[in-house]
Order: sequence, then C-alpha cells, then structure tokens
Amino acid sequence: MAFFRDFLLSIAISLFLTTLCYAGDPTVYLNWEVKYITVAPLGVKQQVIAINKEFPGPIVNVTTNNNVVANIINGLDEPLLITWNGIQMRRNSWQDGVLGTNCPIPPNWNYTYNFQVKDQIGSFYYFPSTNFQSASGGYGGIIVNNRAVISIPFDEPYGDITMLIGDWYIRNHTSLRRSLNDGKHLGMPDGVLINGKGPYQYNSTFVPDGIDHASFKVEPGKTYRLRVHNVGISTSLNFRIQNHNLLLSETEGGYTVQQNYTNLDIHVGQSYSFLVTMDQNASSDYYIVASPRFVNETVWQRVTGVGILHYSNSKGKASGPLPLGPQDENDKTYSMNQARSIRWNVSASGARPNPQGSFKYGGINVTQVYVLKNKPPVTIKGKQRTTLNGISYVNPDTPLRLADEYKVKGVYTLDFPDKPLTGASRMASSVINGTYRGFMEVVLQNNDTKVQSYHLDGYAFFVVGMDYGDWTENSRGTYNKWDGVARSTIQVFPGAWTSILISLDNVGFWNLRTANLDSWYLGQETYIRIVNPEATNETELARPENSIFCGALKHKQQPYHVGPKSAATSYRSKLLLSFLTLIFAIIV
Repeated sequence: MAFFRDFLLSIAISLFLTTLCYAGDPTVYLNWEVKYITVAPLGVKQQVIAINKEFPGPIVNVTTNNNVVANIINGLDEPLLITWNGIQMRRNSWQDGVLGTNCPIPPNWNYTYNFQVKDQIGSFYYFPSTNFQSASGGYGGIIVNNRAVISIPFDEPYGDITMLIGDWYIRNHTSLRRSLNDGKHLGMPDGVLINGKGPYQYNSTFVPDGIDHASFKVEPGKTYRLRVHNVGISTSLNFRIQNHNLLLSETEGGYTVQQNYTNLDIHVGQSYSFLVTMDQNASSDYYIVASPRFVNETVWQRVTGVGILHYSNSKGKASGPLPLGPQDENDKTYSMNQARSIRWNVSASGARPNPQGSFKYGGINVTQVYVLKNKPPVTIKGKQRTTLNGISYVNPDTPLRLADEYKVKGVYTLDFPDKPLTGASRMASSVINGTYRGFMEVVLQNNDTKVQSYHLDGYAFFVVGMDYGDWTENSRGTYNKWDGVARSTIQVFPGAWTSILISLDNVGFWNLRTANLDSWYLGQETYIRIVNPEATNETELARPENSIFCGALKHKQQPYHVGPKSAATSYRSKLLLSFLTLIFAIIV
C-alpha cells in the first residue's frame, strides 16, 4: 500500500511540474497599472495616461495562438476599458473591451482579460476605449509573430521597431470631452507625437527649445521592420523617412504585395509594416516625418511630428528642410490611388500554412447588404451628435452581450436600417442583425468634409472598392474580387465610398465604429450581432467568471477590491493550491 501511495505521489508531482511548465509556455502574462503621470511632450506639462509609468505603454509581443492574461488595475479617477484593436477575439467577444461587451472597470478595481491570439499574425495596438481617454494616451503596440513552422514572405529583418504616431492636444481628454459635450469643435491639434515625444527641432520658429524627440538607432546596411500605427484623434498623417524607401509588407494582419513607397498616408486607427533598408551613407542623421494631410499646410506647419533615424556611424545631426510630402491639399486622388495600390499577397502564408489567397472571397454569394452613410454633425435634442444612416448610437447602461446572456429586455433593438433613413436623425441603441456564417457587404458612404476611418472588431474584412461620388449597384463592376487586402480599419474619403466584404463566422457582438475619436464619441457607431442558433461552446466561449456587472445587472456584482497579486501569481497560486489538495488526498 505504501509503495502504491508513493507511486501516486511521484505521478502527482510529475504532472504538477509538467502542468506548471506548459501552462506558462503558451501564455503571456501582463500586469498593468493604469495611472496618470505628468510629462511635457510639447513643452507644456500635462497629465497623460501611462501604463506601469510608461507613456506610451509597453509593447505586447506574442506569437500566433498564444494566450494572453492581462491584469488591468485602474488607477484613474474614472471607469476604464482597454480594447485590443485588430485582435479578433475568436469566439470571445466577452474580452473585446468596449461598452457593448464589457462593463467598465471602476476606479481602484482590477479586471483580468483572458484571450487567445487565434490564427493571427501582424501589427496591431491597444488603447482605452471609453470617456475619450485615448486622447490622453494609454495606448501601445501589439506584435503578433508567426509560429516558427510558418515562414514569413521576406527575409528575417535585423530589427523590429514600433512607431506610434498621432495628433495631440495640450488639453487633456476631460477638457476635450467637455468641448464636445458643449457642441464645440476641437480645433487644430497642438502637435503630432511620435512614440509619445514631440518634434525634433528642425526649425526654431515652429519647435521651441527643450522638446524631447524620438530617435531610433540603426545599423548601416541592415533591414528593419517598422510597424507604424496612427493612434491619434482625427488627423490623417503622411509618413516618410528622408532618403529611404518604405517597402510595404503587411497591414493589420494581412501580408501585402511588396511595393516601395517614398511616403504613405496613414489614416486614424490604421497600422502598417514596412521593411526599410539602411542603405544611405550616414553623412548625417535622417528625418522621420508624420505630417497632417488635407489641411492648410501653412497654418498647420507646427502640427508636424519629426523624429530621427540615427545610423550608428552617423557623422552629424539632421539639418535643413524636411523632406516634402504630397502637395495636394485639396486633391485627394493621390491618396486614394495609394490606397487602391495596396493589394493582398495571395501566395503568402499568414497564421496558417495555406496561402492567404486560398480563401476566394470573390466567389462567395453576398447574403446581406448595408449601405452606411455618415454626414456632418447634427443637433438632436439640443445636443451635437454624429450619425450613421440617421441613427446616433447611444451606449446603454447594460452591455449588449450581458443583456443577451441574462435575457434583459429593452436594452437594444435589432432594427438598424440597411440604408440611410429619410427624415430627422434620432438617438437609439440600434444594432445590426447579422446572419451567422453569412457574407455581408458593407458600403461606407462619407458625406462629411473630412476623411473618416472605420474599424470593425472581431474580423478582418476584404477591401474590394472605393471611389468618389455616391455608391450604386453598378459600382460593383469595379470591385477587386481577387486580391483586395484583408484588414480591420479602412479610410473613406469625403464625398466618396468604400466597400468591404465580411465573412460572419465569429459569434458575438462586434463594434463597427468610426476610428475618428471625436465622431465616435458623438455616436457614429453601431454593433453587429452574430448568434449561432445552436448556441454551442464550439462557436462561443462561456461568460468569464470575473465579469463585471453594471446597469440592469449591477445587483449581481459582488464587493470587490484590487488584489495585491499579479495575474500570473494568482494563476500559479491556484495551481499550487490544487496540487497541495491532491497531495493531501493521496497521503491521507
């Protein structure tokens, strides 16, 4: 009997050690405290939102199919949610981090996100999704690497560099939010930041003394992968590096046909990967420029982000005028032609061994069509609001997904119109009723005067067409049905349309929104509800046990406080407790 007990004990110890090892191997643990810090990126001290005292936040570096356990401690003075822009949350909209799926994390609470980066590769970013907070920071890059068994469609770069570019105001998000609530426009930004820093002093008239700038040290002759994200509020930016070509290779998880650009317009919410070879003579450093598009450049000249590319053998500082970008303030044809030139690399493997182009989207029958039109802000019930198809979305107190789970009535309606309404605009919590395993065509029509970016959570869609004027059914004759790029954020030019196709295979509630933060805040969004009639765990994961409750379900919320342990420590503590319980049972 003693031998048998000792044998079981040795097996238990072996299983415990194996579990501990393998449980940690595929999982990336993040323990983040989100708090205000004081910095002066444009020379004026201001509060920004930092993660673990970093602004921008730390880079999340994971590999295809890794699990991510992210413990978020809210040290702000208002509720918080973090969303993972472009991460599809397969079968798991519970973790999406927007108000339609999650109750916000109250101040001095924590919440642990737990999700898998399933079948994805590429360049993404995270940011706070509520209360206009991303205007004060809280964002950072996400890198999803290929598994070792899947080759990338280019030589392994020497280095990997993340660049977060975006327009910036000296006023913090609460002040900007008040302006929008009062019906005012935000006005011209105060600058453009690159990785949380102001411009290099290329001109003392536009850039005062004492501004800290972003600098990137590189080795001559080497090729680097640059992941560039526009994390700003509402300004399209032209990105370029003095005397260097940008070889486009990937955008938001889709490998592209590789082609060189001297500059590229990156619109709000978009992410691109470039391969850049350091092939210059390093007679001096080189400018990295992110300048605003479609504005009066004379007035906006100080609103330009400038960083430095520093060769290790550089012979001097950068000087002289900045490299010119496109000179077409009122002509957006150049930018649209750039966008049309970006194509999917149909022969490359993405997260899986089969080529990207093996999904032949152009041969699938469309089952639902939605034409979504936005227009300039309107006044509804005395408030400035933005709309889609005449509906200005209102976030209900109870998240949509929780309302469905607990069968709470009256939270939302499944009546979002498939074409623009006639008559007066209205406010509503109106949602698109998507068909599980259907194939949806969405036409985004921009009747505003500025470029709008649109993002869809939970999916990568196919960009099949864009043009000026009003979309008609005859416009389908211009669609790219073979190598339209798959991505999650796309621009729509003023007075123009963009058409996307979506394979509705991911169950949940998925936010379709403008990425322009001011327009999003004022109601230019909706959700697509995808339900599997069979309702099995194979198509949607169960509600997480740590869900926060609010609205009509707040009575379900237990008293809570921030625990002192990280997500990883908590997980291992539970594992140790289970192990000790097993040992005790064997011994007794």
